[in-house]
Amino acid sequence: MSFVKLLLGLFATLMIFGISSNAFAQTTFDVNIPTGAASPDAPYFWQSEINGDTSGIVEITIGDSISWKNADSAAHTVTSGTPVDGPDNIFDSGLYGPGKSFTHKFDEIGFYPYFCLVHPWMDGAVIVIDAYSLVPNVGKDAGDGTTTFNVEYDFNRVLSSPIVDEEQKSITFQIIGDAQSNNHDLELRLPSQLIDGPFVIWADGEKITNYESEKEGELTTLFIPLTSQSETLTIVGTTVVPEFGTITMLILLVSILSVVILSKTRPILIK
Repeated sequence: MSFVKLLLGLFATLMIFGISSNAFAQTTFDVNIPTGAASPDAPYFWQSEINGDTSGIVEITIGDSISWKNADSAAHTVTSGTPVDGPDNIFDSGLYGPGKSFTHKFDEIGFYPYFCLVHPWMDGAVIVIDAYSLVPNVGKDAGDGTTTFNVEYDFNRVLSSPIVDEEQKSITFQIIGDAQSNNHDLELRLPSQLIDGPFVIWADGEKITNYESEKEGELTTLFIPLTSQSETLTIVGTTVVPEFGTITMLILLVSILSVVILSKTRPILIK
């Protein structure tokens, strides 16, 4: 049974709402063609080494590659397109035998169905998304620790170890790892409930003034020029993660309301 048409709608939904991932470096993912896949009665025709999934559907990010490895005793092809409409000429392995593999790199967002020309019941799809890296649980060291945010960013290195300074209304990130490209511009997406501007930005103790800022709703995107030697980044705002988390605020509100209600309903004693 083909999963391709069912996933066309799913892919459209994913692209509307956006997907976030903590993937950083470009990666090659293996998909194995198992023994017996040449038979339409085989229990499955593909097996992803990412998670063991056997649907033939693989989700990756821009710049990643898929390597289809033939572990069957028969020769196969991995051809972009569908059994109904035929090849679409995006990629084609040609016929390759047991023990061989075919690798293709995906550089653009899209939905890429594929199938075997010789065994058309073998079909699947590659879903390519544009994903951001994540700094998880930013704000856990502030207030009561219950109000945290996952901060998205796009950069050629890794942001880590965020420290929130409530007094200074700032967040400091450590910058680690080797640069994966010559572009050292950081795109950082900050929820207003975490930190709000106007902002003052420092890198390694030096003030950065040539950054750009875009705000849409409750999300501010900063475009910050850094260097391959940058080690720390500090964002200073006008407000920072609230002193009390959501749960604590609810408890406090309920307590205050209870006191008010009790004070109004307490009977008056006449002497």
